[in-house]
Amino acid sequence: METSLDDDKAQDVIVIDLAGKTDIADYLVIACGTSQRQIGAMTQHIQAKLKASGLKGVAVEGMTQCDWVLIDAGDVVVHLFRPEVRAFYSLEKMWGGPGPDTQTGTGPAAGLGA
Repeated sequence: METSLDDDKAQDVIVIDLAGKTDIADYLVIACGTSQRQIGAMTQHIQAKLKASGLKGVAVEGMTQCDWVLIDAGDVVVHLFRPEVRAFYSLEKMWGGPGPDTQTGTGPAAGLGA
C-alpha cells in the first residue's frame, strides 16, 4: 500500500503498529492528499492493488466526499485525509503513533499490498 501511496504523491504517510493496542487491525496507515480528486484516485489505486493481490471483502467508506476515506483491508486499515481534516481528527494522537510531520516507510507494513 505504501508503494501505491508513494506513487500517488501522498503526503505525511505514517504506519502505526497496532499490535497489543486493539484487535481491529495489525496496522494503521494514515496519509494526506492535497485534494478530494487526489484522495479519490489514491483510493481507487489501493482498491485495484488489493483486488489484484486476491484480497476480498475490502470495505471503503467516504468516497462520496473524499475528505476522509477509510479503507478496511482486514489486517490493515488505511485513512486518507485532506490535511485540515487530518489535523482536526488527529488519529495519530489517539493511537500513539508519530505525528504527521514524521514519515515512516519501514517495518512490516511497508510492503503490504504493494
